Amino acid sequence: MAAEIEPAGPTGPADEPLGLYVHWPFCASKCPYCDFNSHVTEHVDHARWQAALVAELETLAARVGPRPLSSIFFGGGTPSLMDPETVGAVIARAQSLLRFSNDIEISLEANPTSVESGKLARFQAAGINRISLGIQALNDSDLKFLGRTHTAAEAIAAIEIARSCFDNVSFDLITARPDQDLDAWLAELTRAVALGTDHLSIYHLTIEPTTPFHALHARGAFTLPDDDTAATLYEATRDTLAEMGLATYEVSNHARPGHACRHNILYWHYGDYLGIGPGAHGRLSARNSNGLLTKTATRTHRAPSIWLDRVERDGHALVDDLPVARDEMLTEATMMGLRTTGGLGRDRWRALFGAEPETLFAADRLGDLIEEGFLVLDADGLRATDDGRLRLDAVTGHLLR
Repeated sequence: MAAEIEPAGPTGPADEPLGLYVHWPFCASKCPYCDFNSHVTEHVDHARWQAALVAELETLAARVGPRPLSSIFFGGGTPSLMDPETVGAVIARAQSLLRFSNDIEISLEANPTSVESGKLARFQAAGINRISLGIQALNDSDLKFLGRTHTAAEAIAAIEIARSCFDNVSFDLITARPDQDLDAWLAELTRAVALGTDHLSIYHLTIEPTTPFHALHARGAFTLPDDDTAATLYEATRDTLAEMGLATYEVSNHARPGHACRHNILYWHYGDYLGIGPGAHGRLSARNSNGLLTKTATRTHRAPSIWLDRVERDGHALVDDLPVARDEMLTEATMMGLRTTGGLGRDRWRALFGAEPETLFAADRLGDLIEEGFLVLDADGLRATDDGRLRLDAVTGHLLR
């Protein structure tokens, strides 16, 4: 259970940027591949939810003091179903409690249905300056298979509306779909870039145990590309986007210069962030008496109704508020940091662990992965190669076991 929350002074490095994640748990419909904490409901009391999100923000922000806030990310669920007034209220309260960076990035995930697209200008007026659209495919047959409620025409229209409102527009696509042809995928990818985006997130379709797709896949209703085909799709995606100016900067993310998602980079560099809303996670740093960095992991209750009741009663709905063990810190930092093309620099390893990366891992395991061409360790730091990121779970599993 969570510890009693009391206002406190700064608990982390005072000048290190902080992120804020806001989870909106509601969707208009549940996609058959999705295992996120999302729920379909016919009615939301928006005024009540606005008050609760602001209240939990106030409680958790009191723990960190006026640290610089470099990013806010509204995720879900489907945050574009929120009232723009609620988004604006959270942003305004965050600005009053924390120190906004001059170039703060404030992102919101949106679906490209006509109803949600019509609200984009209102989200921009509320303070959003980066939009991430859940496009997923640019053909109607695959959109239907994926359970999406928009058409390809609506997706393209939403991208055009978003570009008229925001300088920073990203959208998601899902690859490794059933029977996906490489040439058709590359044509779809080329079409996506031609729509003018500066950032693309490309996710491979995976079968999660709690989803409708799991049962369908288990009984043979569809098959996914084998590992070799999936690897070919991944490599072709990386190379094609690089040729078109969107370099890979993380396993699933590609951007033109200056358009990488700073909020997600904070996660991958094992930075600090507050998490509010149902099921939201957070990480907060402090220094112990020996000067070593420590981390606290927070998590709120997943169930929206219980979360709402507890916030109204206690000012927060934390169910976990626990120190992260040193070995777990190393695991988290390594698994996150090696996802990016730059890995973690030596300065970051020293800031997190007070040590150089080569001293943190078993020499034989680290040496094996370097010799096999999966990792690079040099004056800059530790990073995975292209081949290493292609099989990152196996690489990190070997390095950390």
